[in-house]
Amino acid sequence: MSKTPRIPIPYSVREYVYKRDKYQCQSCGKTKQEITLNIDHIIPLALSGSNDISNLQTLCVTCNSKKKHYLDPRFKRYYSN
Repeated sequence: MSKTPRIPIPYSVREYVYKRDKYQCQSCGKTKQEITLNIDHIIPLALSGSNDISNLQTLCVTCNSKKKHYLDPRFKRYYSN
């Protein structure tokens, strides 16, 4: 099985997600002052997730590596009003 192709997430989108999530890991709550943060797909690309902004969240390196390509039911997609 081959990996799902990655499309780079633009800087402006990454900044929007970080700000929306208050520069805080959505799993453990650590902030950018405590640990390195990443942008992660709520529904993984490997499970037909998209690069849509509503499918992106902020996770720290540790939580992101634990999640891997699995679907974590604790996270819900964001929808704009």
